[in-house]
Amino acid sequence: MNIRNSKSYEICPTFTPMSSILIKAATIVNEGRQFVADVLVKDGLIERIDNNIDAHADEVINAEGLHLLPGAIDDQVHFREPGLTQKANIYTEARAAVAGGITSFMEMPNTVPNTLTQQLLQDKYDIAAQNSLANYSFYMGASNDNIDEVLRTDARNVCGVKVFMGSSTGNMLVDNPKTLENLFSKSPMLIATHCEDEQTIKNNLTHYKELLGDDITVDYHPKIRNTEACYLSSSMAVELAKKHGARLHILHISTAKETELFDNTIPLKDKKITAEACVHHLWFSDADYATKGNLIKWNPAVKSAADRDGILKAVLDGRIDVLATDHAPHTMEEKAQAYLQAPSGGPLVQHALPALLAMHQQGKMSLEQIVEKTAHNVAICFQVEKRGFVREGYWADLVLADLNKPWEVTKQNTLYKCGWSPFEGTTFPASITHTIVSGNLIYQNGNFNETIKGKRLIFER
Repeated sequence: MNIRNSKSYEICPTFTPMSSILIKAATIVNEGRQFVADVLVKDGLIERIDNNIDAHADEVINAEGLHLLPGAIDDQVHFREPGLTQKANIYTEARAAVAGGITSFMEMPNTVPNTLTQQLLQDKYDIAAQNSLANYSFYMGASNDNIDEVLRTDARNVCGVKVFMGSSTGNMLVDNPKTLENLFSKSPMLIATHCEDEQTIKNNLTHYKELLGDDITVDYHPKIRNTEACYLSSSMAVELAKKHGARLHILHISTAKETELFDNTIPLKDKKITAEACVHHLWFSDADYATKGNLIKWNPAVKSAADRDGILKAVLDGRIDVLATDHAPHTMEEKAQAYLQAPSGGPLVQHALPALLAMHQQGKMSLEQIVEKTAHNVAICFQVEKRGFVREGYWADLVLADLNKPWEVTKQNTLYKCGWSPFEGTTFPASITHTIVSGNLIYQNGNFNETIKGKRLIFER
């Protein structure tokens, strides 16, 4: 099925579990270079990478003219299950992710109830084991009063601890200085932070309400959740991490100023403080509020073109280490409300890698850099076991892309449960044609194999 012309995606009846796949004549993009080779996948793993492999395989894919990338690992998604499944669920959003070339995800704890106990964390793993087409991990959530539960988290099989150092859902705003000191001094694993200073945001909102009443429009969003709010919180997190030697990962950097906090002079594997940027902060700017409105209302806010350019510069020079989506869907009815009532966040997993491939074709980023920031570096940052690279002996999480197959994003070919995308009307120049997850061909030209599920990520800690 041709994605450009399709109005739906299908479950292909001919898919069967694969014990072996042979990919022929692909242009492999991996570890800073491109080369043409065959890849033999057996029992979930990459068995051999070589020229002209002559071996029996249950499935042979002619990849001549296609680029083979390691599957993207998205370190920040909100799949809304449990409790918010009118917006999304693990099944629908993992399915959309696989169609977009994301083979593994790490999901956030601000579901309902918030993931603040080990039992609630395990409940999400149980759902994913039954329903997720992609590989998966889930963050343990931190609050002002659950430090003992956080410290029980097994660093070997959980991606990290999530700390909202800014407004959040339910009981997840961590603003108690003693709690923060406790977390940063005691956590045995990676601490991922959302950094916006709550008091600064409140003060800004009060100021604009006094000026405009309740008629504030979305173009004020980056003025309310401004550079100062982001930098105050990010710099405090960096200070805490340095004081306690903690492993800190700051999510969704949205300002050029924040990039000054990060280092590119040491190897990533040796960094204790790392940073992430999201695709929407590289694509949109505050000029887009005029046409996109609340559809690009995110926290942290999409800010100026100068911020967008500064973030991209930091991605390319190594101060920002990884790229992600912060996929966070809401219903169209919610987004259609007035600015103050409309929730922040938007869906992205199906379109993030196509958007980055478009940026490549615009000359902004090389394919090697895209692979580094979406796969290699995420695996290094989180110490993911045997994923993130096209290497013999590693799990076969692989994506084939046709850089000469344009397609337009429409409601009809958008897979999110919420049914919309901020990219609607955009024509991307490249398509994802095949996605292999843990050695199984799960997606091929608009068709899905839903009989096989992804695997839980394990971490080398």
